[in-house]
Amino acid sequence: MSHIALYRAWRPQTFGDTVGQQHIIQTLQNAIGEQRISHAYLFNGPRGTGKTTTAKVFAKAINCRQGPALEPCNQCEACTGITAGSIMDVVEIDAASNRGIDEIRDIRDKVRYAPSDVRYKVYIIDEVHMLTSEAFNALLKTLEEPPGHVVFILATTEPHKLPATIISRCQRFDFRQVTLEEQTGRLRQICAEEKMEASEEALAYIARLSDGGMRDAISLLEQVAAFSRGKITLEDALEVTGGIAAEQFAKLAEAIQERNVAAMLPLVEGLMQAGKSPDKCLENLVYYFRDLLLIKLVPGSSVATERIVDPERFRVMADAYERDRLFRMIDILHQYQVELKHAVQPQTLFEVALLKICTAPAAAGEEALAARPAEVSAPAGELARLERQVKQLEQKIEQLMRSGSGSGPPVTGISASPSSSQPTGRSAGFGSRGGTGVAIRSGVKLGPFIAGKGSEEFQQIRMQWNEVLQRVKEAGISIHAWLINGEPVSFSQDTVLIAFKNEIHRETTEKPANREVIERVLQSVLKREFRFSTIMVKEWLAATEDRPEEKPEPLMMNDGTDASSSRPEWVEEAVKLFGEELVVISED
Repeated sequence: MSHIALYRAWRPQTFGDTVGQQHIIQTLQNAIGEQRISHAYLFNGPRGTGKTTTAKVFAKAINCRQGPALEPCNQCEACTGITAGSIMDVVEIDAASNRGIDEIRDIRDKVRYAPSDVRYKVYIIDEVHMLTSEAFNALLKTLEEPPGHVVFILATTEPHKLPATIISRCQRFDFRQVTLEEQTGRLRQICAEEKMEASEEALAYIARLSDGGMRDAISLLEQVAAFSRGKITLEDALEVTGGIAAEQFAKLAEAIQERNVAAMLPLVEGLMQAGKSPDKCLENLVYYFRDLLLIKLVPGSSVATERIVDPERFRVMADAYERDRLFRMIDILHQYQVELKHAVQPQTLFEVALLKICTAPAAAGEEALAARPAEVSAPAGELARLERQVKQLEQKIEQLMRSGSGSGPPVTGISASPSSSQPTGRSAGFGSRGGTGVAIRSGVKLGPFIAGKGSEEFQQIRMQWNEVLQRVKEAGISIHAWLINGEPVSFSQDTVLIAFKNEIHRETTEKPANREVIERVLQSVLKREFRFSTIMVKEWLAATEDRPEEKPEPLMMNDGTDASSSRPEWVEEAVKLFGEELVVISED
């Protein structure tokens, strides 16, 4: 039996045969029993949920020779004629192909005539949202002043595209997706009547794949039945629909949970060689991790496990995952699922998606930990020892700064590494001047930076620093976590000087991979090529205190007097905020 024949054979002919829409059926039957039949109905809902079928059953019920009846008899001339489509007074129109104003005008001209064969003229307009604006205007006139013998039933999957004036003149019924239990029951009934043998796992899988549409479920059932030539099994259903078996899911999820890329790649290659579609595999993976998340968040709930064939196995896998990681993985897979629709190489994009969820940290805290140097990722005892050494180092630096001496006892602990983009020599003592500038422990020559810390270009960089941090955060949250602890203190030529309070933050920011990201963001925000150098805050303070900042020329009034001697307090605050170069004083 073909799909069309099978669907028609199992298309409900009475309200009692309808699956999953009992609340709507009860309302329509009450309206028929109380003789309160409306002139217009709007049936809205997903595809394959029974909108057009219910409309036809309703047309038979109100035109049945035994009624209007709560259930059509399906024996009289009216019922059989409507089922066969031979009653001219019950018209079904596809608005997708008859969407113009001429078709609606034709309806408007014919509704004035009384029905010839049955009690009511019924116009069923399917996909009504496809009508043009002019057609809607013509239909509106008919709905405003309908004859008493006419009933309009509008069916659509997108009610938001209908004008509000049309919706307000209809009784609206929202059809919902058919539950998995109801779908499985109907599929089981079809198999029994059609003498087809099917396993419960296969029926559950087909129902799940139809996404709440009974019509799609029947279509898939017939497709799998034609392939199996006997008993319908889960393996047959997976083979026909391109799905992934539970065993393959389990192996793939285990490899991802263990971040084992070497074990994951052969599994992906096996799926592709088996002819599995990348988009279908990705869709099934989203469902799989969604089910794991539901089991983790709502343990013991029947709603969470109604789609799952083997709940116990899923619970074991769910326990192996962290909740935050599942959220993050589903987000990543969903993003790639959207991109996969337009991908030139879908298999490659599918592999990249799996690699990303396999290697991505679960949360920001884990990501920051992964980005730390090896010595920070050491055991707790080693970490505590390193922190003590850092504190000792900071205390000794403070003592040297207070004494103003460049010599002293050797400093033990962690030594500061030089900037990766600057010379590494330490020929001068701490705080001493060289021929071209101030040489410090980090190897940065501070002469140009001390001279440029009050420049207009540096003020512009400070004003845009928050934007730089935001762009870095978008590029890599771990890099942002290190960079946010630094602050730009000066600028010279094409280099920004960033001062850090913590040596670990400074060293991590200087790593080549992190440096490349930061400098790329600087170039993007500041619209020119930029590099950056780093320094410790205490070193910068010592250097600037050792060499007084050159004061700019004082601001002068129009009469030639010094503006700073008589300017108000709020002007002084403005100068402190923006600098003498950017503040201009003029008299009104």
